[in-house]
Amino acid sequence: WVLDKLKAERERGITIDIALWKFETPKYMVTVIDAPGHRDFIKNMITGTSQADCAILIIAGGTGEFEAGISKDGQTREHALLAFTLGVRQLIVAVNKMDTTKWSEDRFNEIVKETSTFIKKVGYNPKAVAFVPISGWHGDNMLEESANMPWYKGWTKETKGGVVKGKTLLDAIDAIEPPVRPSDKPLRLPLQDVYKIGGIGTVPVGRVETGVIKAGMVVTFAPSNVTTEVKSVEM
Repeated sequence: WVLDKLKAERERGITIDIALWKFETPKYMVTVIDAPGHRDFIKNMITGTSQADCAILIIAGGTGEFEAGISKDGQTREHALLAFTLGVRQLIVAVNKMDTTKWSEDRFNEIVKETSTFIKKVGYNPKAVAFVPISGWHGDNMLEESANMPWYKGWTKETKGGVVKGKTLLDAIDAIEPPVRPSDKPLRLPLQDVYKIGGIGTVPVGRVETGVIKAGMVVTFAPSNVTTEVKSVEM
């Protein structure tokens, strides 16, 4: 809800367009891209997901909600497949609304088992995925360990550097491995959008896929072959 700033989003209770938000963890400066889950706005979800280094798959733990999401035409299944197809190789699974399940260990284990099976079919290795039971509404296991789920001993995942352990969603975010950036290659920056801002000028927006960009550089836009100078860069 915090990131759903459009009037229509708040009235309908759904995310329509992507929204970006920055926060700092003990280890990283993180940019969250809030992507729509609704099937009508899947093109916006693709725009956001294609820029991510890691996907956080939010699964509703409520009775019937999880089952609908991973059904044949469910959005949980489609989003996991799209994330993998778009090259996002790291995944965190947050099982939300644990408060509605009365903090049930059996329900969490059931969801982990089912989810592991389908993300494996998509291409992810479940052993390299952190599964975290959370309640976004109450804040359980988001930043601090929850007192409502004493049965939860934390998540473990396999990485190139060995086994990593943690308790909260914040821990899982801090356990993301930053991908190697090909900064030695020529600049390639796919455009997400272009804004015209009064007093500033034309502002192209996107993610640097290869190379580097800095003020003073001369860049060329394809396919129009327009060349211009970079005045400033903002993150």
